[in-house]
Amino acid sequence: MYIAHIWCNVSIVKRTKLLPPDDMSEPNSIRAIRVTPLRLPLKEPYVWSQGVEHAFDVNLIEMESADGTIGYGESTTAPDAAAQKLVLERLAGYFTGHSVFDFAGRRNEAFRARFLVFGGNMPRLANQLFVGLEMAALDLQGRLLGRPVWDLLGGACRDSVGYFYFLQGETVDELAADAAFAVDEGNPVIYLKVGVGAEHDIAAVRAVREAIGDARLRLDANEAWDPATALKMIHKLAPYDIEYIEQPTPSWSLDTLRQVKERSPIAIGADQAVFTLHDVYRACAISAADMIAVGPRETGGLHATRQAAAICEGAGLKLCIHSSMTTGITTCAEHHLGRAIPNLDDGNQIMWQLLEDNIVSSPDLRPVAGRLSLPAAPGLGFTLDQDAVTEASARFAREKSA
Repeated sequence: MYIAHIWCNVSIVKRTKLLPPDDMSEPNSIRAIRVTPLRLPLKEPYVWSQGVEHAFDVNLIEMESADGTIGYGESTTAPDAAAQKLVLERLAGYFTGHSVFDFAGRRNEAFRARFLVFGGNMPRLANQLFVGLEMAALDLQGRLLGRPVWDLLGGACRDSVGYFYFLQGETVDELAADAAFAVDEGNPVIYLKVGVGAEHDIAAVRAVREAIGDARLRLDANEAWDPATALKMIHKLAPYDIEYIEQPTPSWSLDTLRQVKERSPIAIGADQAVFTLHDVYRACAISAADMIAVGPRETGGLHATRQAAAICEGAGLKLCIHSSMTTGITTCAEHHLGRAIPNLDDGNQIMWQLLEDNIVSSPDLRPVAGRLSLPAAPGLGFTLDQDAVTEASARFAREKSA
C-alpha cells in the first residue's frame, strides 16, 4: 500500500489515536527521526521555462533505530523548507516507537489522520513529504538486514542504469560547448531544456545537434506551450532528429497532452502531468504519451514508483525515472529503483551533478559513458559528507534569516 494508492483502502482503517509504541528495546524500533533543512548552491544558473535557479533546498531526514543504526532520506521542499520541516516532524510521530518494517501501515495511518480526515485530499503534496521518510526507512531496513535496497524492491533486473547528459548553459554557445563535451565523454543520450523562447529554442537545438552529431537528443519544455504553440514548435524542431519532447503542455490536462501527441511527428513524454499512480494510470489508459517520466518524489516513494512502472508495463510503455532538485541521496535511491524496474528506459535523470558540493562522499556517483553501477552495499549504500551537510545546514539558517 502506497500513498498515491491509499484512497480505496482508507475506509478499513479504524479512526484511532496513535497506536502504542513497540518495545523500544527491539533493534528494529525507530527511536528518533530528525529533519534538517539544507541550502545547496548550483554550479551555474539553472535555466528552464519556469525561470532561472541559483540554489535549491532539501530536507535531510535521519531515521535512527533503537540500536543506533541510521537510515537517510530527503524530501524536496516546495514551497518552503522550514514549513515542510514542521509537517515532517508532525508526521514523524506516527513512526517513532514502531518497527521500521511496519512503515507502510504507519504511513497509511499518517496520511489518513493528517490529510484525509481534515479534507486535505492533497496526494501530490503528501507524496513529496512521505518520499523522504520512506527513503530513510528503506535505507535503515537495508542497513539492518545487510542487503541493498534493490533486494527489498524485488531484486535487480540489471547490473547498471542508463542516464542522459543534462546540458547546462545560459547561452546557445555555452549549451553547444557543453554538448560537445558530453559526446566526447561518451554519453549516448543528450537532454536539453526548451520553452525558454522560440528563437532561443530553435538556435539552441540547431547548435546542439551540430555539436553532438548522431547522438540521441531529447527535449523538455516543462509545460511552456499551449497546444497550438506546442505543435508549431514541434514541427520546427522535427528536422533536428528529436527522440522525444517531454511535457510540452501544462500539467493539469492529460487530454491536452494527448491532443498534441496525436498530431506530433515527435514522440511525446509525460512528466509533470503524472504525479500519482492515478495520473499514471489515466495517462496510459488514454494514450496521452509515448513515454512516462515519473519518480519517487511524485509517486511518494520507491515502492509506489515500482507500481507506476507496472502500470506502464501493462500499457506497453517504458518508465523514465524523473528526478528533481535533490542530492546524491536521491540519486542512490533512484539508482536502486532503476536496478529493480523491468521496463526501465535507458536515459534516466540524475541531478546531484548540478550542485557545487555533493553531500554524498562515497560511492562515486558519476556515470561513465552514460551508465552507472553502484556496489551492492547495505541500504542505499552511501556515506554522507558530514562537513558538507553542516555547511549546507548553516547556509540555510543564514539565508533564511537574511
